[in-house]
Amino acid sequence: MAIFSRCKTAEEREFYLNLSHRENYSFRELDRQISACLFERTMLGNQKLSTVLRELHPNVNQVFKDNYVLEFLGLPDTHSENDLQKGLTRHMKAFILELGKDFIFMGENYRLQVGNQDFYIDLLFYHRDLCALVVFELKIGRFMPEYLGQLNFYLEALDRDVKKPHENPSIGVLLCRDKDEEVVEYALSRNLSPTLIAQYQLQLPDKKLIKQKLHEFYEQLSEL
Repeated sequence: MAIFSRCKTAEEREFYLNLSHRENYSFRELDRQISACLFERTMLGNQKLSTVLRELHPNVNQVFKDNYVLEFLGLPDTHSENDLQKGLTRHMKAFILELGKDFIFMGENYRLQVGNQDFYIDLLFYHRDLCALVVFELKIGRFMPEYLGQLNFYLEALDRDVKKPHENPSIGVLLCRDKDEEVVEYALSRNLSPTLIAQYQLQLPDKKLIKQKLHEFYEQLSEL
């Protein structure tokens, strides 16, 4: 009923029907995803993925998003990385819904010991279908290329000391408040780790605006 009353096109209806079957959504969960414009965001998605990640997991576009909507946190526009991390931990059920139900939360400030030093991963997950550990590093500002060095170090430590023999190489996600697409492309062009850069927003998308962008996207496709 939710799908056929709220979705206007056959493509959108098919998208949510398949998604609901795959994720086993409740009505409330599905209704939230429609309100968060998941269909439009997926169609418009321009994920910046490292070449290594695409080679390891050809269907990775179906797992990760370019933009994550975190309106359930209720955070003010000005917040700290600690506020963001604690908010996601407190609202982990809602965050898992935004990520996808194959994600399993393993812990916050996950400790890695390398040499005589301790390092802490913001959020660590395991993805059942990809059979891989997934690191989420949180940044409240714009993406900076130097962030990749820290993330790559965490992935190397996980693969050496935590990953089990039957599991795939660990994946890193830099979740930033903003990103310059050209800077991201340059930064990932020679990156040898399975990583991606995504951004987050704290309000539900403007449905009229995002539908307009999708319409323009379809027009460009038809011209091509």
